[in-house]
Order: sequence, then C-alpha cells, then structure tokens
Amino acid sequence: MDYQHITLDESDGIATVTMRRPQRRNSLSEDHLRELLSAFGQIADGNSRGVVLAAEGSVFSSGHDFNDMQGRGLDEMTTLLEVCSELMQLLQRMPQPVIAQVEGLATAAGCQLVASCDLAVAGESVQFQTPGGKSGWFCHTPGVALVRAVGRKRALEMLLTGDPIDAHTAASWGLVNRVVPDADVAAEALALLERATRGSCWSKAEGKRTFYQQAELDTAGAYKVATKAMASTSQSSDGQESIRSFVEKRAPRFGSD
Repeated sequence: MDYQHITLDESDGIATVTMRRPQRRNSLSEDHLRELLSAFGQIADGNSRGVVLAAEGSVFSSGHDFNDMQGRGLDEMTTLLEVCSELMQLLQRMPQPVIAQVEGLATAAGCQLVASCDLAVAGESVQFQTPGGKSGWFCHTPGVALVRAVGRKRALEMLLTGDPIDAHTAASWGLVNRVVPDADVAAEALALLERATRGSCWSKAEGKRTFYQQAELDTAGAYKVATKAMASTSQSSDGQESIRSFVEKRAPRFGSD
C-alpha cells in the first residue's frame, strides 16, 4: 500500500512506522490515523518480531488535527474518534512488542499514542502534555491510555491542569521506560526493542496478550487468567524446549527462531 502520511520499513525482523507530517506537527487527521491503522494491521499479520513507532520533525505528535475536525457533526466526529481508539487498542492487541521512539513534543492524542505503546524511550528535551484541561474540550480519550500508564492521581494532574511534564518526570511516573540524550533516542529504542524481542516470538505474543487481559482484572481474576496461560503454554513446543534446555544446560532452540 502507498502511504501519504507515514512510511513502513522492515529490516532484520524489525518494522519501523514513521509519521511524516512534520509540517502539520504530525497531527492525527482521519487519513493519517487510517494509514497508521492499516500499517500496524499489516505488521500484526506479518513476520516482524517487533515494531518502532517514530516521527519526523521536532514534534512526535501534536494530537488530533483540528483542521480536520472543524465542521464535523456528531456522527463524523464519532467515526474519527473510533478510528483513533481502534488504533490505540491495536497497538496492545497485536502480537509484537511496540516501542515509541519519542524525539519531540507529544501532546493530547500524541501523548495517548506513547501511553498506548508497550515501551517508550524519550529524549531529554521531550515534553508530554494533555492540554485539554486548559481549554473547553477535555482530553477524554487520551485519559484512557494515560491513567493505565501513570495511575489516577498523576493522570488527573496532567488532564486537569493541562500542564506539560518533562521527560524525566514522564519516566518517574511510568509514561516512558527511560530518558536518554536526544541524539541517542533511536539507538536506545532499537536496543531496548531487541532485548524485548529475543527468545520465542510465539511465547512473547502469548505473554503480551495475557498481560493486557489480566491487567484489567482484580487480583483473583488476574491470577486465574495468568495461571491458565502459564499452564497451557508450558505444554507448547517452545515451553517444553525452555524447560528441557534449562535442565540440559544449553541454549534453547525455538521453533519460531
């Protein structure tokens, strides 16, 4: 598929999706969102081990494109927001680990993108913000991803005040995994993703699926889901190979390798 707003590249089993609307601060028009949804759907059905989400320019994403939103009625606005919500959920539903390579400002739905990725690395100069708290249109949907990343009180501080937080605060709150010098973001994101994708790809996919499933449950329900997954995957070929190779003191040989 030919994309207008993004590029999709693959090298050594790693797919990289790059947003390419720097002139519009990588704002998320409906067309842009649909391209992202298509690209991640294609990756989910493919053979990549992991995915990097990156952006060109000084802004990772400024959130929804208000020029694209202006004049929309309720039905059209609902459609746009449903496409956005589907993308955020796909990032967590797809089998591969997804890492956000954040090298510029991430606000509103752009902050939501970062919060929705499995992992994130940010540059020291990066800021994160949900500015709806300063205006007349609250960041309702970004709050869904944000509260699940940083917790209730920190999410509400960002959502209610609309104030930005710096990269180190974002790391201490759990919005990103680590902060590195701006020049090192791409290399560190790739290095972290390489570590997160080693081993059995099948096992990793099952682990990601189970993680998000149990994370929404109470403790008893979560243990029920996780115990069932742990038991069933122990009987898989890769699970059995993990046990066997440990006992035999050798490197495992997985069917997905």
